[in-house]
Amino acid sequence: MKTKKVIDHIVQWLDTYLGESGLAGFTIGVSGGIDSAVTSTLCARTGKPVLALNMPIYQAEDQVSRASAHIIWLKKTFDNVKNIDVELSPVFDQIKKSFPDHIQDGLTMANTRARLRMLTLYAFASNHKMLVAGTGNKVEDFGVGFYTKYGDGGVDISPVADLMKTQVYALGKDLGIIEDIMTAPPTDGLWEDNRTDESQVGATYAELEWAMHYLDSFRKEPLNERQKKVVSIYNKFHAANKHKMDPIPACLIPDDLKE
Repeated sequence: MKTKKVIDHIVQWLDTYLGESGLAGFTIGVSGGIDSAVTSTLCARTGKPVLALNMPIYQAEDQVSRASAHIIWLKKTFDNVKNIDVELSPVFDQIKKSFPDHIQDGLTMANTRARLRMLTLYAFASNHKMLVAGTGNKVEDFGVGFYTKYGDGGVDISPVADLMKTQVYALGKDLGIIEDIMTAPPTDGLWEDNRTDESQVGATYAELEWAMHYLDSFRKEPLNERQKKVVSIYNKFHAANKHKMDPIPACLIPDDLKE
């Protein structure tokens, strides 16, 4: 991949889209992970205003510190970046108090964290007349659907959505993303036990990318047992999360019934 040209292409795309939108800049959540680090840096490279939000909800200390370190690096490198820390743990506690105990299962509350962050991003973006920049990559958004519907999937633009996770890392290397982020195990940061993405899915992103390419290819080579397992994992997540990737279905009423 021609990483430098890809970087220039995305930055130009962001600049053009922002100009056509008539809005003032970009708002983005910074999590301490590679996707948000790369996306926020690409937004900053446009020279347009960028508002970086750190929104911890009972976050592991290493995730908070990586997010903070990246924001500090961004502000030193680009004078168009501002940041706001929004501690959302008390708000999350209030939501939990409002929910009946029986619906406070792990997945429901993990998704609630993502949706609370989305609400916060749009509050600041609306106030500052900005676009919310999404951080999802291709294998997450269009492969296994590993994101929260109307949570981190609720965005205005998706700058890295046509790049695989490994390609996002390649951009991160050229962009100078700090080493702690480049080497940290990917995590969505939505669970109290701080589980990694790999532990949740059962496969690495490199394996999932391989499965995505394999299933899209015309020529199918014989598979070993691990490859068969990875294809099965990929197909299971893709089928279960397809509702996130497809447009919202609308029931179309025949004209003769509306007369």
